Amino acid sequence: MQYEINATKREQQGSSASRRLRRASRVPGILYGGKAAPQMIEFSHNELYQAMRKEGFHSSVINLNIGGAQEMCLLRDVQMHAYKLQIKHVDFQRIDAAHVIHQKVPLHFINADIAPGVKIGGGMVQHAFTELDVKCLPKDLPGFIEVDLKDLEAGQAVHISQLVLPAGVELAHHGEGDPVVAGIVVRGAGAAADEVAAEAPVETQVITEKKPAAAPEKKAEKK
Repeated sequence: MQYEINATKREQQGSSASRRLRRASRVPGILYGGKAAPQMIEFSHNELYQAMRKEGFHSSVINLNIGGAQEMCLLRDVQMHAYKLQIKHVDFQRIDAAHVIHQKVPLHFINADIAPGVKIGGGMVQHAFTELDVKCLPKDLPGFIEVDLKDLEAGQAVHISQLVLPAGVELAHHGEGDPVVAGIVVRGAGAAADEVAAEAPVETQVITEKKPAAAPEKKAEKK
């Protein structure tokens, strides 16, 4: 799926010019890559914000309309305000329809509620990944990859090699082996839980450290 959004050329640069744009409900951005020079652009904040609310906008090919000229690109970086719902800056990268691209694509987990390990075994789904890096031609880039959990028993897991990919799409996984994507764990089933947790990215693992007990205070000796 491809998305389209409008932009205009941005003449002024610098932090002061960017602040003025934001006060006028505009978003400064840049388009880079390819043989052309980087181009400063700006967007309507409302139009860009509404587009970014769609999951596919972050992982799909985007047709950028700059004053009537079309540029095919990918969204590469977004800077948000620390506490406001405000986009501060965006980066887009030009792509070529004839060249393979690398892009992170979200995973959609389906049928977890009817998986035997959940429905009968009382387990819960634990995700090791929520997105994967793929490589393909722009026309083949999927908006997401489905991970079907309907056959999983408690203690079982889906591995990267078991994923069904759209035609023309390859995984660009940089790790070794065949990592777990998601599994069904049951409370008390430590081995199954450890297998999924071991494959999870560092940021998704929760580690609880026990603090050493404080040494008892010594009572003052009576003289």
